[in-house]
Amino acid sequence: VSEVRSHLETLRHAGCNLVGAVLNHEPSSFVRRQFSRFAAIAVLGFLGLQSAMAGDRAVNPITPHQINEHPNRALKPLPSEIIQPTPAATTQSQIETFSFSTNAPAPRSQWQQHLTLGPGDVLNLGFYGETNLAKADVVIGMDGRISYLQAQDIVAAGLTIDELRIRLNDQLKKFYRTPRVIVSPVAFHSKKYFVLGKVGQRGVYELDRPITILEAVSRARGLETGILNRNAVDLADLGRSFLIRGGQRVPVDFEKLFFQGDFSQNLYIEPNDYLYFPPANLQEIYVLGEVRAPGITAFTPKLTVMRAIADRGGFNEPAFRDHVLVVRGSLTHPQTFIVNSWAVLDARQADFKLQSRDIIYVARRPWHRVEELLDTAAIAFLQSAVTSWAGANIGPIIGKPFVPSL
Repeated sequence: VSEVRSHLETLRHAGCNLVGAVLNHEPSSFVRRQFSRFAAIAVLGFLGLQSAMAGDRAVNPITPHQINEHPNRALKPLPSEIIQPTPAATTQSQIETFSFSTNAPAPRSQWQQHLTLGPGDVLNLGFYGETNLAKADVVIGMDGRISYLQAQDIVAAGLTIDELRIRLNDQLKKFYRTPRVIVSPVAFHSKKYFVLGKVGQRGVYELDRPITILEAVSRARGLETGILNRNAVDLADLGRSFLIRGGQRVPVDFEKLFFQGDFSQNLYIEPNDYLYFPPANLQEIYVLGEVRAPGITAFTPKLTVMRAIADRGGFNEPAFRDHVLVVRGSLTHPQTFIVNSWAVLDARQADFKLQSRDIIYVARRPWHRVEELLDTAAIAFLQSAVTSWAGANIGPIIGKPFVPSL
């Protein structure tokens, strides 16, 4: 342990950034210990030489034009042409040479790089060398001001922690010789974001730490779900959900994020962000014709023709399954698609993905032209729509029994 500690201390004082593992092994002899120490010093010197050479190349690059003119000098520059690297360049080359980690830290957003205080934030204030002057849990008032010792009503809102420390020191210079105020943040309550729509708990949330869209939705108890035809369906329309930041809509594909796990869409929330998940009203698919239970089925982003037909009980016996008609758009100017259900079941054709308000019509007899079936599909849709509306809004014609109860 002492031998390893001495090697690590030597490398640490040399400014090396190390990532490694230590394994137990049998005690080594005196010669082996001396050899290992010599090897560590040799490796350290080699790394330092590589660092200096990298700094020279970074400061005094050689162009192809110089190589053509002076090939010997390009390979071995004269002593007068060697430029010593600046301390900043040397430090950077050492970092690039001695760093063994390949995972770069995620870049911080602008609001994190310049984190300002606001009303509701809690601070601990102290005076260097005077423990009896410490003041804990100082809350920035709604007017954005705090008071500490003789510095009264100091504006803290809109300042960073360093800026607030400098301002307190300037105010206390009138009463102390060399004041050194210590400002430590305890809690941040001034940064907010908003989550509304079809979520479990709508409201305003504190941005007390960096969180992503998924974490914000989880904190809001997830998206709302409901029961339709004994199936759980999402009540939020992810296709029309949006994120507003600074009065502008941020391009986020919520369907890819939630259904495909595309974490490139999982952006970090910033102060005053507005997340909205609209309700999935009018998200319906109409399945008509030769199916066991013609009617309406709920639309989901993954809904296909075969799944919609299965939700309505499947095909009837006389159904013509080779040509299933899908009508999209208005009935006056429709867009039609033909799906061969046999080919889908045999994996010879991909299932057709539906959109909201699509109409699926399964005919009884074979047909080859879409125009032959459009009128029939339109009539069936209108009859079904009128029947559903009347049943929901008009009561029975006979409201009382003919025979009175005894």
